[in-house]
Amino acid sequence: MAGTSPSFVEALAAGPVVLDGGLSNQLEAAGHDLSDALWSARLLAEDPEAVVDAHLAYYKAGAQVAITASYQATFEGFARRGTGAARAAELMARSVELARAAAGQAEAVGVRGPLYVAASAGPYGAMLADGSEYRGRYGLSVDELERFHRPRLEVLAAAGPDVLALETVPDAEEGRALLRAVRGLGVPAYLSYSVAGDRTRAGQPLAEAFAPAAEADEVVAVGVNCCAPGDADRAVRLAAQITGKPVVVYPNSGERWDAGARAWCGSPAFTADRVAAWAAAGARLIGGCCRVGPDAIAELAAVLGR
Repeated sequence: MAGTSPSFVEALAAGPVVLDGGLSNQLEAAGHDLSDALWSARLLAEDPEAVVDAHLAYYKAGAQVAITASYQATFEGFARRGTGAARAAELMARSVELARAAAGQAEAVGVRGPLYVAASAGPYGAMLADGSEYRGRYGLSVDELERFHRPRLEVLAAAGPDVLALETVPDAEEGRALLRAVRGLGVPAYLSYSVAGDRTRAGQPLAEAFAPAAEADEVVAVGVNCCAPGDADRAVRLAAQITGKPVVVYPNSGERWDAGARAWCGSPAFTADRVAAWAAAGARLIGGCCRVGPDAIAELAAVLGR
């Protein structure tokens, strides 16, 4: 970005800012198999251009922020695949570089900037790849979770993203650990919970989960993602009320995965009228998660005047 461009924090203050949609569904639509335990992070080594292309599709659709392919990228996860720590750190940093490259390509073909990069850090359960990212309650202390998250957050921060995306957090305890883990990194962060109704996936009241972020100087937005659009409605209002900070919101499409049939069912509930309501309630960073593709982000961007 040019030196005169607003920083991410400045853009957020002026908001709303458009996030991208689901990176995994865009990669799958291009024919990539993401059934591996590393999910989209596998492509950081095997097909980095595919990651650039997926980010570019969202920038062209009107997204101002791309979330990197590092959600499931951890030292522990890479180690299970025989990848050493140095190479793992290189791949995590590459996730930021690829998103930045996509932003450069987008601006080169006339996409209006500035464009930003959010470095994704998924929850501990994402590394386990056993579904516990939607349950929380790992049996680890806050100190242990902080020790897990801090090394990769240091690597991601050093790669120069505009913001750290502490996303899809299922448990208030892990939220507290992440707030500690981002201290002193010199990069702003947002904290986003995965929720069911008015509680975290682990069952804590959302007010309890949001509250610690109010005092965290590093955290510039608080909210929810990877949830039903209906669950996001109340959460946006509550996050604004509890923290007094800009709200981040990017739910799933509203469709439901049928594990028996191995197919998505139901109808999307991610609609333009909801987007406008979220913005009116205090959301300043708005996008989509699973099953929300470039077409939906283009509609969202139009509603927000992007």
